[in-house]
Amino acid sequence: MAHTETRAGKSASKTQLFGSRLKCAATIIAALQQWRQTVARRTALADLTPDQLRDIGHPQVNRPVLLIKAGLITNLMSMR
Repeated sequence: MAHTETRAGKSASKTQLFGSRLKCAATIIAALQQWRQTVARRTALADLTPDQLRDIGHPQVNRPVLLIKAGLITNLMSMR
């Protein structure tokens, strides 16, 4: 079996590889910074009272609300 050896001349592959690593690192750093800002914003909003949230113009938190009207059981029983 013959043995062949190939040598490539100077190529820009190392430069491209280094550049892509820098882009990847920059993307990761930007994502981490954005995540930290989001977490800080959420914790700051969680500490505010509903009155303070209204003062800054932040919409109210959509929380599930159970509304039971008077006479509901009577209406349901009459539908049976």
